Amino acid sequence: MRTFMLSLAMLGLASLPVAAQSIGGTYTVAGTNFDGSKYSGEATITLTSDTTCTIHWETGGSTSDGICMRNDDAFSAGYAMGKEIGLVVYKMEKDGSLHGLWTIAGQNGNGTEVLTPK
Repeated sequence: MRTFMLSLAMLGLASLPVAAQSIGGTYTVAGTNFDGSKYSGEATITLTSDTTCTIHWETGGSTSDGICMRNDDAFSAGYAMGKEIGLVVYKMEKDGSLHGLWTIAGQNGNGTEVLTPK
């Protein structure tokens, strides 16, 4: 019986939802701009609570900072890059990567971005 219960417990841990993963840390950034050109860099997510955080990007020679929030497998951030304000919405994947779309206020269209944990 003890072996059976241990097996059930291990199965439960193996199938934890994406929401149980920690989001804080450093990520490799790979993205595309509105025109399809590629960029890369690094992002750092710092937890401020169980669901909120700050995020800092260094990409293509520029930096931006924002606030972020998590809800199950959804992760979003509002950010400022100079005087421009943007929004990015990611989906958390089982491997810990974040796949998203971003935009900037007043612009038409969107870019893409993948954050991969380092």
